[in-house]
Amino acid sequence: MKKIRLCSVLTAIAFTFLLFSCSGNKQDLQNDEHQFNGSYSGKYLDRIAFPVGGIGAGMFCVEGTGAISHMSVRNRPQVFNEPLMFAAVSVKGVENGALVLEGPVPGWKRFGQPNSGNGSPGKTYGLPRFENAVFTARFPYASIDLKDPDIPLEVQLTAWSPFIPTDEDNSSLPVGGMEYTFRNTGNSKVEAVFSYNTVNFMSVQNGKASVKPLKNGFILSEEGDSDKPETKGSFAIFTNMPETVVDHCWFRGGWWDPLTIAWNTIMRGEVRNTPPVLTSAPGASLYVPISIDKGETKTIRLMLAWYVPDSDLKYGQDVKADDIRLKDPNCCTDMPFYKPWYSSKFNSIEEVVNYWQTNYDDLNRKSGLFRDTFYSGTLPPEVIEAIAANLTILKSTTVLRQYDGKLWNWEGCSDNSGCCAGSCTHVWNYAQAIPHLFPKLERSLRETEFNQSQNIEGHQTFRSALPIRPVAATFHAASDGQLGGIMKVYRDWHISGDNDWLKRIYPKVTGSMDYCIRTWDPEKKGTLEEPHHNTYDIEFWGPDGMCTSFYLGALKAISEMGRSLGADVTLYENLYSKGKKFMESELYDGEYFIQEIKWKGLRAADPVQVSAGSWNSDYSEEARLLLEKEGPKYQYGKGCLSDGVLGSWIAEVCGIKNIIDSSKVTSHLNSVFRYNFKATLKNHTNPQRPAYAFGDEGGLLLCTWPKGEMLSLPFVYSNEVWTGIEYQVASHLMMMGEVENGLKIVQAARKRYDGRFRNPFNEYECGHWYARALSSYALLQGLTGARYDALIQTMYIDSGKSDYTSFISTETGFGNIGMKEGKPFLNVAYGEIPVKAFVIR
Repeated sequence: MKKIRLCSVLTAIAFTFLLFSCSGNKQDLQNDEHQFNGSYSGKYLDRIAFPVGGIGAGMFCVEGTGAISHMSVRNRPQVFNEPLMFAAVSVKGVENGALVLEGPVPGWKRFGQPNSGNGSPGKTYGLPRFENAVFTARFPYASIDLKDPDIPLEVQLTAWSPFIPTDEDNSSLPVGGMEYTFRNTGNSKVEAVFSYNTVNFMSVQNGKASVKPLKNGFILSEEGDSDKPETKGSFAIFTNMPETVVDHCWFRGGWWDPLTIAWNTIMRGEVRNTPPVLTSAPGASLYVPISIDKGETKTIRLMLAWYVPDSDLKYGQDVKADDIRLKDPNCCTDMPFYKPWYSSKFNSIEEVVNYWQTNYDDLNRKSGLFRDTFYSGTLPPEVIEAIAANLTILKSTTVLRQYDGKLWNWEGCSDNSGCCAGSCTHVWNYAQAIPHLFPKLERSLRETEFNQSQNIEGHQTFRSALPIRPVAATFHAASDGQLGGIMKVYRDWHISGDNDWLKRIYPKVTGSMDYCIRTWDPEKKGTLEEPHHNTYDIEFWGPDGMCTSFYLGALKAISEMGRSLGADVTLYENLYSKGKKFMESELYDGEYFIQEIKWKGLRAADPVQVSAGSWNSDYSEEARLLLEKEGPKYQYGKGCLSDGVLGSWIAEVCGIKNIIDSSKVTSHLNSVFRYNFKATLKNHTNPQRPAYAFGDEGGLLLCTWPKGEMLSLPFVYSNEVWTGIEYQVASHLMMMGEVENGLKIVQAARKRYDGRFRNPFNEYECGHWYARALSSYALLQGLTGARYDALIQTMYIDSGKSDYTSFISTETGFGNIGMKEGKPFLNVAYGEIPVKAFVIR
C-alpha cells in the first residue's frame, strides 16, 4: 500500500464522469426497456411503490403512475392501504380537460385485489387520467412525468422527504413533499384549476373523525377512542399558495354521492369553499386556480405531514425485579408502549406543519445536495441502482425510532404488522448503510445490544425489547449475531473516533466474547463446536466456515480494541491463531470452506433434546432415523455455502483485514459464483419459498452441493435466493478483485426487481423492505475500497484501473471520493471530513 501525507483535504480536484472501467458487459442481463438506474415506463411501472417519509416516522408510497398507496402512518405497515386520495387538474375551455394527475391504472389492479369482485368501490380507477407516465428515481426523490394528447399541459410530479446523512433528526420527520410542475405546451395561455382530494382515511371505527381548518389546506383528524390512544391521529395536506380554496366537507350522502359531486366540481373547473362541519365529513378538497402563459411553467408545492403519537406496540419478556440491568438509570423508558421519536420533538400536528413549512426550502436544498452528490459518481449503474433502491428501507415501516431517539427495527414488514422483531442482530449484521449515513443511530443499536439485551452472563438476546428495556433470555443466543456485534463495535469506534465510547462499552464486549467462548468453544480450540444458532433460524452442529469466520473476526477485533485500552488480550490472540489454522486446514477442502458436522462427544445434549428448545425443529420418528445416518437436521456439511466466509466480509467492511488467508477466501468466493450463481432457475428445485426468484429468472442460490453428499434435509432456506446475500457476495468478490462476477450477481438481482413483477423499491425476504438487502451499501466499498478512519483521520482507497468518482459518508460529513490521473481526491459537499493521509491500495 502507498500512503500519501496531506495537511487537510476538504476540497478536491475536479472529478470526471468516465464510466468505471470494470463495469463489464451489462447488456446481456438487462431488458430492452428499463436500463439500470434509468427511467421506468409502460409495463415497468406496474409494481413501483416508492416510500416517502422519515426514519422511524411512518410512510406512504408514490406509485409509478403517481398514485398514493401503502399509507402507513400509524406506527405499523399497512401495505394494501390505498386510500381514495388524488390530485387532479381541470383545464378550462378544453374538452375532456379534467384529468387525475396520474398515469394509466396498472393492469394487475383490475382484478384480484380486495373487493375487486365487487367492482373495486372506493377507488379512482374509473376517473380519466393521463395517457402516458414515466417514472424516475433519484433517492430520496421520485419524479413522474405525465403527458396526454387531449390537454396542452405536461406535468411533472416530484415526491420526496428529507434525507440528509449525518442529520438523523431532520431525516426522521413525519412529512412528505409533492411538487406538481405544469408546463404550457399549447399556443395560448392556459387557465386551469389544480385540486387535491381525499377521504378522511384517518377515521377509525367508533372514533370521532373530522376535517379541521389549516392555512392553505386542511387536517384529517381522528380523536380516537379514550381506551385506545393509538387510534388518535392527524394528517395534514396543505400548499404554499395563498390563493388556495378549501372544501372542508364533501357532499354528504349515500352510495357514491361524495366522490360523484367532488368529481363534478373538478370537471367543471370550479372551486368549493365550504367551512368545517361539526359532524364527520366524508372527505375534503383543496383548489388552486392557475394561469400559465405559453411556454411557461408553474409549480404547486403540496406538503403532507402526520402525527400519531401513540401505539400499542410492545415486544419482549420483562426481566425479574432483581436483574442488575434495572439498576442502570439509563436502562429503560417508563413508557408502557412504543412512542415515535417525533412525538418527543412535536406536541401536535400543528407544530409538525409549522416546522415543515418553515424549513422546507432548507431541507430540500440539503436533501438535494445528497442526491446530487450520490448520483454524480461514475460507478456502474446497476450498483448505483441497487444501493439507492434499498435506502428506501430506511423510510419504510421496517425501521422504528423510539421516543428517546434510539433505533429499533423489524427484519421486514408483513402486510399489516412488523415481521420478526427486535433489531435482530444476525440479520442487521448485513446492513451497512446506517453506520456510514447515520452513525449515531447505528451506535444506539450497539448500546442496546450490549446493555439492555445482554445479561450478566454475557448472553445477548438477539431480539431486543420494545420499548427498549432489559429483556429476559428465553432462547438461544445467536452466534453470528453476537460475534458480529463485536466486530461492529470495532467499526463504529473507528467511524466515530470516540475513544470514550469504546471505554464505556468494552467491558460489555468482553462479557459477550467470554460468553461465546464458554458456550460454543468451551475446549478453547478456536472454533465453534457446540451447536450454535445462526441467521438460518437453526443451529449448526460442529465447526463451520461461516460461523468460525465470525469467531475469528470477533477475536481479532476484540484484541485490537483491548490493546488500545491496555487490556490483556492474550487469550483472544491465542484462540484466533488456533482458529485461523484450523479453518484454513480442516475446513478448507482445497476449493471452498465447508462444515464438519459433529454431534457426538459434545457438552450439549443430543439433537433431539436440543431441538425441543429450538424453533420448528422437532424430530419425528423418521427424522431420528436420518439423525443416525446423516447427523442433525439442517446442516450444510460439504456444501458450497454463499455465506461460507460471511464473517470475513463483515470484518473487511469493518476495517479488520485478512482474518483468513485471502487466496483461500478468493477461491471460496469464486466457487460460490461458479456453483451457486444461475443465469436461469428453470431447472432448479425449491420446495421452500420460491417467490424470491424462480423460472427463467437468474440469481445466487444460498447453497449447492457440487461434489455430492447433499443432505436429505439441509439447512432451511438453502434452496432460496436472497438479495441481501447476493450483494454480500458481490461486494466481497469486488473487494478481492473479482469485479466482473460481482457485477453479474448485482445485475441478476436488479433485473428481478425491474417493476414488471416486483417493486424495484422493495426487496423482500421475510417481509417487505427487508433489512438484509442493505448489504448493497457495501458495493461502494467493494468497488472503491473507500473507508474513513476518524481515529487517525485517514482515508483508505483502491487505486482502480482508471479514473472514477464515488460517494462517501462519515460521522461528520459526506462528499465524493475517487481517483484522477493516479491521485486520490476528496470533495466534501456537506459538513467536514478532516484527512491527514490517504492510504492507496
